[in-house]
Amino acid sequence: MFSLSTTVQPQVTVPLSHLINVLHSLKSSVGSSSSASCKSRKHKERAADPELHCAESVWNLRELGLSDLGTQQLDELVNRVLPHLSPQEAPLAFGGQTAWRTSHLSTHSFFHNKHALVQTRGFKTLRSKTRRLQSAFERPADSEGFTPSFMKGIEVESLDSVVKNKNIPDGQQDAFKRGFAEGFLKAQALTQRTQDSLRRTRLILLVLLLVGLYGISKTPFISGKVRFRTTSGLDSAVDPVQMKNVTFEHVKGVEEAKNELQEVVEFLKNPQKFTALGGKLPKGVLLVGPPGTGKTLLARAVAGEAEVPFYYASGSEFDEMFVGVGASRIRNLFREAKANAPCVIFIDELDSVGGKRIESPMHPYSRQTINQLLAEMDGFKPNEGVIIIGATNFPEALDNALIRPGRFDMQVTVPKPDVKGRTEILNWYLKKIKVDPTIEANIIARGTVGFSGADLENLVNQAALKAAVDGKDMVTMKELEFAKDKILMGPERRSAEIDDKNKRITAYHESGHAIVAFYTKDAMPINKATIMPRGPSLGHVSMLPENDRWSETRSQLLAQMDVSMGGRVAEEIIFGHDYITTGASSDFDSATRIAKMMVTRYGMCEKLGIMTYTDLSAQSPETQAAVEQEIRVLLKESYERAKALLKSHAKEHKNLADALLMYETLDAKEIQLVLEGKTLETR
Repeated sequence: MFSLSTTVQPQVTVPLSHLINVLHSLKSSVGSSSSASCKSRKHKERAADPELHCAESVWNLRELGLSDLGTQQLDELVNRVLPHLSPQEAPLAFGGQTAWRTSHLSTHSFFHNKHALVQTRGFKTLRSKTRRLQSAFERPADSEGFTPSFMKGIEVESLDSVVKNKNIPDGQQDAFKRGFAEGFLKAQALTQRTQDSLRRTRLILLVLLLVGLYGISKTPFISGKVRFRTTSGLDSAVDPVQMKNVTFEHVKGVEEAKNELQEVVEFLKNPQKFTALGGKLPKGVLLVGPPGTGKTLLARAVAGEAEVPFYYASGSEFDEMFVGVGASRIRNLFREAKANAPCVIFIDELDSVGGKRIESPMHPYSRQTINQLLAEMDGFKPNEGVIIIGATNFPEALDNALIRPGRFDMQVTVPKPDVKGRTEILNWYLKKIKVDPTIEANIIARGTVGFSGADLENLVNQAALKAAVDGKDMVTMKELEFAKDKILMGPERRSAEIDDKNKRITAYHESGHAIVAFYTKDAMPINKATIMPRGPSLGHVSMLPENDRWSETRSQLLAQMDVSMGGRVAEEIIFGHDYITTGASSDFDSATRIAKMMVTRYGMCEKLGIMTYTDLSAQSPETQAAVEQEIRVLLKESYERAKALLKSHAKEHKNLADALLMYETLDAKEIQLVLEGKTLETR
């Protein structure tokens, strides 16, 4: 529906299809006056069509309420609404009997010449409606019943009924109908201008969006000292980083690895010193060690000491689903490195890109990346001044061609730090937080055997968080011990409701371990004892070695077995054989493992002699029985020694258990005071 208003106040609503058909029929009719042309016909056969056409036109005029208009008024309306006929067509159209002639005039474009009639289909949007309106005026309607899709199913009033209902005076009806036609054409022109404006606006917004995205893709984002830029597919590149603030002073606990890498630093600083004698430095350095030992930090320190650009790349960055992407990135990386030589290329997790090459029908192109890496490291083109440092946790997974001389021909082991290294690492991280000056880092280092540098950093951080939760202004030994126990055995289970009977059993069990450890020669010194549940255990006794043990004597191994047996022996002595518990299962695992190693690996059994039995299943049944018998003998002797020691120190055993029930946790000094019969200070 269309609602158009003129100078007359009422609004008129008419079917668009009827108006189009009527106006076209007026333009193409034989005569402008229907009655004159219908009466003057010469032949019956030729008169049938004009009469039918005239009747149709009159019926349409009547339907629209335009039948009252005179001939002059209708001509004026047609001339305003429809284009004028050409002078050649006018005589034939009005009163002439000659048939219509075909015009061969071309339209304004080749497209309209070729596609004179184009069927318009699509979604019912505003644009499609406008196109249908335009096409209706550009070509004659095919049938009288043509109705636009947006007007189907809508009942509309005729123009006559609207004029009658609005009580428009007779003198203004002609002006009203003429104004309706003019308003319709103006509305059509306004709609066209609106659509053109919207189209231009969308085009401008699209151009601005594309320009903005292009600008973002070319803008580097700077975060700290590492710059990332968006690149696509094969053009992936890595920008160098200047490691000015990282030197060997920041690397603690791996003195041997630093000494081996020092010659690499000297080569990068002064290459003429080595080339003058004709020598060549290894092209690649492979850092091997467990996770968290500082391999990446070492590589950064090499670049920082030499003050050269540092290129970092992870092995997983070269692994892509598209063929050739990994090899292209390898080429780009080495191309940029050669342009900025001398420099350091560090490839972390080298095993993910340099693994052993295999023939696989599922991955026929999987070897392209490692082949490109092999060619870049030791191919026909030299890599003067470019040092490649790789890091991996699994050196056995690397391809043999990668670790041959000429590529990664220098292998540096980065082990976990010893007690001296752990002390240095702890002191380094403790400087970064507020700590009590009386803290002894060596005590924590002795109790963290097997910790890496990353584990020690986490320990210090956990201690700082604990101090903040407790509202303290500095970190003390209590928080460090808490963090160590949390990492080793899990968090405290203070919510666990343990009755007095089980607490008493746990106290005597743990005090049995402590008594045997305190009075047994060659046993490790006690650090603390507690009956606070942590993880799966209800209590534990921690012992600290004086120094890292690189090897252990037979006496030390037997002492460890005796300490493990102390818990079960204490339960049997205090509560009787029928009331022993399952709490000693882990103690028996530890003691059995030590006894088995003494018999099968260490040659510490007199009956079986100095011989190893690594695979018992391959031995004869007699040998297997002998090995099992010797293990039983060692465990039985250890159990008897622990029982004799606890019976001889029954008083100290009871005092220590009572102190644990009262205080829950005792350190080494407090345990010694209790065993000496002294009274502890009230906490």
